[in-house]
Amino acid sequence: MLVWNDLEADEKIRVYDKGVNVTNQQGLYTLLVNYRSGDMWSPQVNRIEALTDELAYFNDCIVQDKTPINDGLAGLRIVKMLEATTESLHKRGSLVYL
Repeated sequence: MLVWNDLEADEKIRVYDKGVNVTNQQGLYTLLVNYRSGDMWSPQVNRIEALTDELAYFNDCIVQDKTPINDGLAGLRIVKMLEATTESLHKRGSLVYL
């Protein structure tokens, strides 16, 4: 489990070792679920304003004539995924192929 808290000064990201182990033994009513809770780890995050970082990346792409990873095609892929997610929700979670 990952928790992001932008209001926290020191530990903006916390990674928790949590999970569920499911074992099935012949039949629905004998399904066993074990919850697991382990350590917490907080990686160091550089303190930089996100907009400043994005602007520097945008400028670098222009100066070096590089195609950005967040170009119009990336935006189109994201819109298609969001539309497929909405369609899947309307179909009660069924698979929607892109």
